[in-house]
Amino acid sequence: MMFWLKKAISQLFMPIPLVVLLLLFCILMLRNRKRVRFVLAVAVVILVFLTSSVGSNLLTASLENQYRVNNQAIDAGCLVMVLGSGHDDEIPGGAVHQLSATALVRLTEGVRQYQLGKDCILIVSGWGGSASKTPHAKIMAEAAMQLGIPKDRIITFPLAKDTIEEAQYLKWDVGSYPFRLVTSATHMPRSMAIFQGQGLSPEAAPTDFITRQGYWWQLDANNLLSSQRAIHEYVGRLWLTLKYESD
Repeated sequence: MMFWLKKAISQLFMPIPLVVLLLLFCILMLRNRKRVRFVLAVAVVILVFLTSSVGSNLLTASLENQYRVNNQAIDAGCLVMVLGSGHDDEIPGGAVHQLSATALVRLTEGVRQYQLGKDCILIVSGWGGSASKTPHAKIMAEAAMQLGIPKDRIITFPLAKDTIEEAQYLKWDVGSYPFRLVTSATHMPRSMAIFQGQGLSPEAAPTDFITRQGYWWQLDANNLLSSQRAIHEYVGRLWLTLKYESD
């Protein structure tokens, strides 16, 4: 119940739902022109800021600059954990084609980290959600094998719904053994906080960097998507803080 509640509340802070709610609020307040003009102005400012490279980079850079690309060699017998990020098992072709763009980038970096060591173990996670019959961890494992990772070197956590559960499953399975954590650069600060909060010893290996230079005057849907991903992380950190304080 808390999982779905968290998802529903976080959506209210996402750019498109937020702007839509502001516009609907204006419709309900049409008789009060001053308030309508104010709310419309706020909606326009939010949309312009989040779709500009200046706004999106301001939001994403503060997250992505906390951890650098990890090119350090790994000790023999290392663990590399790749956090899941969705797939579509209706897409024809192999598992590599069914992964979302974010999941594929994460897995590719996970394979690269795996190859920096010897006799490593690759850990992939993720449930199927309500839209898929196949656990995301299974698709990730199949894609990893297509990219050259032996089946007996892969561990799956097919029941983990979010990052908190991924950390819990890892703790139950391997304890406090050091490992290299692979996820998107914007997601890495929150992920490190979650795994360290479970008493684990992650070493960050960020990927999927989305901060991009662009013309300040150009409004772009890609910038809006980057802004949304960053806002999702800020909301997630706030939720995490409230959760730990309540515990």
